[in-house]
Amino acid sequence: MKLFYRKLGNGGKPIIILHGLYGSSDNWLSIGKSLSEYLEVYLVDLRNHGRSPHHDSHNYELIRDDLSALMDDLGLEKALLAGHSMGGKAVMCFAQHNPDRLERLIIVDIAPKSYKDLYRKESLSHYDILKSMQDVDFSSVSSRRDVENKLADSISSSRIRSFLMKNLGRDEGGRYYWTLNLDVIIRELDNIMDGVNRNCFDPAFPVTGIPVLFIRGEKSPYILDEDMDFIEKIFPSAKLVTIENAGHWLHAEQPGAFTEAVREFVLQ
Repeated sequence: MKLFYRKLGNGGKPIIILHGLYGSSDNWLSIGKSLSEYLEVYLVDLRNHGRSPHHDSHNYELIRDDLSALMDDLGLEKALLAGHSMGGKAVMCFAQHNPDRLERLIIVDIAPKSYKDLYRKESLSHYDILKSMQDVDFSSVSSRRDVENKLADSISSSRIRSFLMKNLGRDEGGRYYWTLNLDVIIRELDNIMDGVNRNCFDPAFPVTGIPVLFIRGEKSPYILDEDMDFIEKIFPSAKLVTIENAGHWLHAEQPGAFTEAVREFVLQ
């Protein structure tokens, strides 16, 4: 699969950044511009997201292979890899199978564990969000405001609605549509939230010889202190940085602190 990507900067080592669920390369443009001062930045749309193709399957092994194919197409033997949430699990999976293609690894607010229980306990679960998007009848809307108003019927948070609206596209005939492949994502949601399997996260085969940085938000429940034992079994050299006053979308909430953490890790 040929993934859509944006390239920023022309100097320094290459870094490929993968977004999380509902995300796209658009969400990382400001971070990418900051990093492009000393890195060659590639911002990627994962399969079934953004401008990349839709496909009937969505799992971490396939994303791993998509990433490998992208590096081949770009002529990159090695690169720094960074991934947020779902993208973080994808690059962890890539690391266990392709450690020789990694310079360094940056994992943003996700651990190699199952999150099924967490997303089911949340007051607004991922399934609820996806179902709300799926329930929008595009034949009855004529503006972006109409679409957001439809989402507001079930999603009270304006921040979440604004984030989801970044997935709204418009075809040549003026009809709105979701760039996210909702049917497939809903079907594969349990696997996306789980993502822990022997093919990708087997502590019997740790990833060694590669500097690894985990970055978490202070207010986020995704990486807990007790998760570090399991993380270090897979990534023995892993270091953890906590961004203060930030939740799961720490790169958007505290971009300055986030880019500084990346800079210190990359340039050390």
